[in-house]
Amino acid sequence: MSLIPRDRATRRLSPRNSSPLKEIPTVKARDGIGGTLAFKRDQLAFLGKGLERHGDIFRFRLLGLPMVMVNHPDYIRHVLVDRGEQYDKDAVLFKVVRPVLRKGLIANADMELWRRQRRMMAPHFTPRTVGAFARNMTDETVRMLARWERGEGARGPGGTLDVTDEIGQLALRIVNRSLFSADVSESAQAFERAFGEANSILGAFFRFPFPPLGVPTPRNERLRRAINDMDAFVSGFITQRLREDTPAGEEPDLLTLLLHSVDEEDGKGMDLEQLHHEVLNICIGAYETTTNTLSWAFYLLANHPEIEERLHAEVDQVLGGRVPEFEDLPKLSYARMIAEETLRIYSPAYQFMRRAREEDEIDGHRMPAGTNVLINSYFLHRHPDFWDDPEHFDPERFTPEQVAGRPKHAYVPFGSGHRICIGKHFALAELTLVLATVARGHRLVRPAGSPDVHPEALITLHPKGGVHLRPEPRS
Repeated sequence: MSLIPRDRATRRLSPRNSSPLKEIPTVKARDGIGGTLAFKRDQLAFLGKGLERHGDIFRFRLLGLPMVMVNHPDYIRHVLVDRGEQYDKDAVLFKVVRPVLRKGLIANADMELWRRQRRMMAPHFTPRTVGAFARNMTDETVRMLARWERGEGARGPGGTLDVTDEIGQLALRIVNRSLFSADVSESAQAFERAFGEANSILGAFFRFPFPPLGVPTPRNERLRRAINDMDAFVSGFITQRLREDTPAGEEPDLLTLLLHSVDEEDGKGMDLEQLHHEVLNICIGAYETTTNTLSWAFYLLANHPEIEERLHAEVDQVLGGRVPEFEDLPKLSYARMIAEETLRIYSPAYQFMRRAREEDEIDGHRMPAGTNVLINSYFLHRHPDFWDDPEHFDPERFTPEQVAGRPKHAYVPFGSGHRICIGKHFALAELTLVLATVARGHRLVRPAGSPDVHPEALITLHPKGGVHLRPEPRS
């Protein structure tokens, strides 16, 4: 693949001049795109038609709420970086998920509280500190592979696995071993069920936000029970840790680190309610991104054996049959490229929003105060100006040369700016190490005649129906 031409590089949006501002193109009934009901039926189809009709910035309304979609690296950099302080998270999408995530880092709209929490938590999520948890990632993957070799987990003809479910349990074991130093094999399934229920309900609510979540409907009662189940999962570990009064040792888990974290400005730590919110945010974030990304990665590898063979060759050369370690990550460059290309095609956090706190201008268009700005990486990562043959799975897009030739904000699987995902380094290390550990001695094969898997757009992007593959030892 040739490098992206330099004439595709983005430019800084020019400062406001004396020219009159343009109104943002608006989806109208005569466009044939539809309105709220079309958005509810198929969100991705609705947004795709809007982009085809109006280009990289357009307005639509969702039950009367003004929304603007932006789909160009210039616009995204403007909202997330250049004017990042003028766009906050008091937006519709984050209001939808706030009943679950509450005051945690992911959805918190209180900038002062967010800054305080980020200051305390960021030192525990650097590339160096993530290395302390790499053993958890590989140990739990080896345990999963041993189960597969014993035939456990097989649910279909010929030993087919529900890979999405298997990886979901793996992801929860990794994050909870890292958080709590605990084996959560049994309770992991209950957490998965509760999160799946909440994700499905909130995804449908975002597409059609009525009736309000506070109304006691059967749907909202199911959501309340799911939230209570997730809360109980987290509270049990926190209560136990407080009872033990565990000091911060040489190799503490994340919960111990957070319990002992102190804000450098006020000298105080988190209260228990905030600690609970942050721990639940970590559980959900780490579970969801890993489950969906690795499900898609193994599905894509099963469909592209030539790429799988190259992964095997790298793993054989770097590891020589042993389990990978954190220090191997720089050498596992192709495994990392597979992870990044998977995140391009199927980013789990495929959309996020900001709210314009004050009137602004984006490339000559007037952005009214209070507007909800939607960024959807499913479409951004397929933008034809920046990605050649965007539906094709090609890890070579992430060689250093390719990355350097592409605008930074054409690829935002973890967001950008001051609110970039705090778990980025943990996630990329985990994805790479799990891929390498599996590829060391196994491959996942797509059964003959199995149907294609398509994305399902909820709050996060899922493989609809899950990924089902057959594990085989490498010959």
